[in-house]
Amino acid sequence: MSTFPLTLVVITHNEADTIGRCLDSVPFAAEKLVVDSGSNDDTVAIAQAHGARVVQQAWLGFGAQRNFATTQCRHTWILALDADETLTPELVAELKERLPQLMPSDISAAYLRRSTIYMGRPMRWYRPAVGEKLARLYHRDRARWTDARVHESLCFDGDAPTLHTPFNHINNPTLPHKQLKVLRYAELKCRDWLEKGKPVRMWQAPFVFALIAHTAASYAIYKRMRYYEMRHNPESVDSAAKLLTRHGIDR
Repeated sequence: MSTFPLTLVVITHNEADTIGRCLDSVPFAAEKLVVDSGSNDDTVAIAQAHGARVVQQAWLGFGAQRNFATTQCRHTWILALDADETLTPELVAELKERLPQLMPSDISAAYLRRSTIYMGRPMRWYRPAVGEKLARLYHRDRARWTDARVHESLCFDGDAPTLHTPFNHINNPTLPHKQLKVLRYAELKCRDWLEKGKPVRMWQAPFVFALIAHTAASYAIYKRMRYYEMRHNPESVDSAAKLLTRHGIDR
């Protein structure tokens, strides 16, 4: 397949289960770059085996890590994906058709639509996870990521076209993956708030007993959802066990 002067960039940490699939889904990129933050699994070896150049960078936070990655790209046009995201063959075909017009233009970025696969199945009714618009294709000199530790976004001026065909996001292969990610993201967001001196607004959660009830209810619901997932997606049992063992939660 012919390539375009474009860099696919992926930031990683222990993404051995997904990085190969992600890299292979973008066959038209002249360069594939992985910026890794000290993986202790086979992420680096797998990425290199799938044609990526790997650069090591200690973790800076999502926004700063993406901005660092931008400086390492050899091409001015960049496609940013996470390791658990893949382009569909239909989107590859659309990009091959549209990139020859987009790349010579003066636009700063383009939006891609993302379709989420959750608990092993595509989400169909939760609107934020169906066709979510994300700026992921951009010109390195005309756009920049915010420096947020988490929930970063791409900043640029001017209008940006939107591609029609969605790419796929395999959002947390199991519920334990989701729970650990929620814990991590909450911690990162609180650090951002602490750094900025954001006022504490406990009045937004006025009833402590309501919070306790919510926690108990979440536990009860989670157990039943997790059991449903185990029954309908048997592969999630081993996947979650490996995750929990890696984090010292299970042995």
